[in-house]
Amino acid sequence: MRSVVFDLDGTLADTSGDLLEAANACFREIGAGDVLTAADAGTALRGGRAMLTLGFSRLGRAADQSEIDRLYPVLLKAYERDIARHTVLFPGAMEAVGALKDAGHPVAICTNKPEGLARMLLEELGVLGDFAALVGADTLPVKKPDPAPLREAVRLAGGDPAYACLVGDSDTDRNTARAAGVPSILVTFGPSGADMAALEPEVLLEDYDMLPCVVAGLGPRIG
Repeated sequence: MRSVVFDLDGTLADTSGDLLEAANACFREIGAGDVLTAADAGTALRGGRAMLTLGFSRLGRAADQSEIDRLYPVLLKAYERDIARHTVLFPGAMEAVGALKDAGHPVAICTNKPEGLARMLLEELGVLGDFAALVGADTLPVKKPDPAPLREAVRLAGGDPAYACLVGDSDTDRNTARAAGVPSILVTFGPSGADMAALEPEVLLEDYDMLPCVVAGLGPRIG
């Protein structure tokens, strides 16, 4: 059966609220107040450095890379202290995961969130045990869009890396799947959903209820 690998932030769960709060904690530390708002959810889902870069740009300090580097560990600590206050799983996500597992598909997560934080978040949400494998940004020496983390997630889940698909929400996920030679399924219901069509994935997913049928429709393995 085809392995199904999920991105985490913006794909399985909307983590943007807690990520933005962690970034704003950094800006409050330097006396700038809350620089980012809920309208920056799309940037939040691209990671801590993206949020800090945006915030410093708004403060007229776009080139202050040394301060971004200094604050990045501060952001991670702030996020770890309150990782799931606002985070919610997208509707139907875990029902789709259950249906895929019932059909025999190996199911895993491949995220660019540090592995320890990803495990912590999934435990807080009560769903860590629903996935056969988890690969984070620091599990291997490389991260997405390098295809190695995707392939490792499939391998750890007991699947064949050549017969998989990646469910995601970004150009990083599309490029990872392309590099691995497998289909990408990009969700359109997250903060960046309107941008997904331009990435030309194999499938655009409007609702998790459709995912089991979408995966089945990718076709059987040939050879």
